[in-house]
Amino acid sequence: MFSKLAVRNVVRSFRDYGVYLLTLTFGVCLFYTFNSLDGQGAMIYLAKNGNPIVDAIMILMDVFSVVVAVVLACLILYANRFLLRRRKRELGTYLILGLSQGQVSRLLFLETGLIGLISLLAGLVLGVLASFGMSALTLSMFEMDLSGMLALNFSPRAAGKTVLYFGVIFLLVMALSGIQVSKSRLIDLIHGERKNEILKPRPLSVAVIQFVLGIVCLLAAYAILLFFGMALAVAVPFLCFPMLGLGTLGTLLIFRSLSGFVMKFVQSNPGVYFKNLNVFTLRQWISKVHTTYLAQTVVCILLLLAIGITASSLGLNSTLSSMTDGEAPFDITVQNQSGDTQTVNFDAALREGGFDPGERLAWSYDTMLYYNDTEVTGIDWDLGALSVIRVSDYNALMARQGRSACTDPLPVLLEEGDRQKQPPLITGNLALSYLIVPDEMVQQLEPRRQVWSADYAGEEKLETEEQLLAIVRPLNQQVAIRVETRLSIYGDMMGNKFLALFLGLYLGFTFLLAATAVLALQQLSQAADNTGRYAILRRLGAEERQVSRSATQQVALAFFLPLALALVHSVVGMKAANDIIFSVGKVDSAASSLITAGLILVVYGGYFLATSMACRRMAKNA
Repeated sequence: MFSKLAVRNVVRSFRDYGVYLLTLTFGVCLFYTFNSLDGQGAMIYLAKNGNPIVDAIMILMDVFSVVVAVVLACLILYANRFLLRRRKRELGTYLILGLSQGQVSRLLFLETGLIGLISLLAGLVLGVLASFGMSALTLSMFEMDLSGMLALNFSPRAAGKTVLYFGVIFLLVMALSGIQVSKSRLIDLIHGERKNEILKPRPLSVAVIQFVLGIVCLLAAYAILLFFGMALAVAVPFLCFPMLGLGTLGTLLIFRSLSGFVMKFVQSNPGVYFKNLNVFTLRQWISKVHTTYLAQTVVCILLLLAIGITASSLGLNSTLSSMTDGEAPFDITVQNQSGDTQTVNFDAALREGGFDPGERLAWSYDTMLYYNDTEVTGIDWDLGALSVIRVSDYNALMARQGRSACTDPLPVLLEEGDRQKQPPLITGNLALSYLIVPDEMVQQLEPRRQVWSADYAGEEKLETEEQLLAIVRPLNQQVAIRVETRLSIYGDMMGNKFLALFLGLYLGFTFLLAATAVLALQQLSQAADNTGRYAILRRLGAEERQVSRSATQQVALAFFLPLALALVHSVVGMKAANDIIFSVGKVDSAASSLITAGLILVVYGGYFLATSMACRRMAKNA
């Protein structure tokens, strides 16, 4: 009997469970997707090539999964408390009809278990699809064809971990729901929906003082962050804690001051205050601000974390991509570090190994570097990192990269530093300065090393590289060989890129989901409490569109005020974060900001639309 009743209650109350079930499903999907990274194509490729970043990514994912599970557990417990408050009268009716508190607790236990099972199954299905989409996204970042590694896979490890974590969370929710019902009195359950919040008006002077203090605290926090920088502020605790404390206190004071500040401001404009149902809308919204300003502060901070982490990870990814392109101008570079005593004919060595350079290579070039002699070149350079190169060799390497030839008077010194001023001459050369001299001058200099660079022909670059390395690496038995390839450098950089991207999106989506779910549940609970008031408005002559508009306006105020302040925080935080990212490479702030805005629009806007439609429906059915 209880099973049938639980099923009927879930089906009948699906509108009440809708946002709750949606949040649980998204949470399961998010948790599974990021814990199944080990089975995605990009991670399989990196693991196949022995990239150590794979183990680091999985370890960090396991650590952050615990953090995400705690956040989702708090969110689910918070949502369950709202749902129980919404159903107090229904639960009290069960007690009047003769059910014991233990039987009611058992009924809630079954309902929660059924909702948990539905959300787990739906979330795992969506997680498999989302994992496939993320795998396709990450594989598309590689500059080679890895489509053969793209497949729709199910990860038993990730599924088992998801079921374990969420199973514990649901058991905790069931237990707390039963305890809450068993300790409730019948009179409290029957009249639970009639309890109103006490509206305590505050003097305008107090609200203005709180608002001004909030602004001052925020400006002080911004000043610390922008003046000292994010890295210094985080590294030095006596700067970090005051900054965070002032920012949180300022946000709290601003939301606390709104109840008195905004009401007095609107009342001073009768044309706005008495238009349509603005009186009712503002009164209902402000009555909740008194007791929910703490929640509004938490939501604002969660949105700040979601926006900041997501945008920073995307900005760091663009920086890593530009760094990769600058470090690998050619597919492969082989340095013969014994070139001062013995040179190697690489084309002949490849042919002897059964590799046809004319067919398998699109381009190759052999370069000799020389030691600097001040008496010959006239350039006084004490560091051993300076290499001398002939201008003809330099121009040939630049021509392959599509860059202009050297036209400056020779000799020309290219110091290590900005890649725009000093283009890379070989793949993997990260710490060399070059002296370009006339071709005839090198006859008076001593050879330093031999450098052979090449680009692969065709699309099968991975296969070409494996065959070429199988021939080149054994040459190390004769001379000192150092091999750098674009794929190896790109693989190392892609590992760092995936680490930043995965962690950023994982935490960003988690905080965004938590913030939007909290707001949605608050508004649904408030709309359910307002159904009697909407009925009174209709009896007083209010039109249907006015009632629906009032319900939507209350949701909009609750959703977009925390978002507006979070965006202000994010602009300042991203300025400090981009200063750090820019120090290691070029960052495309506009692109990362637009992508982040798109993600916020989809998730946050979707929850806003779903919540506003549900609240309008409740107002219509009142």
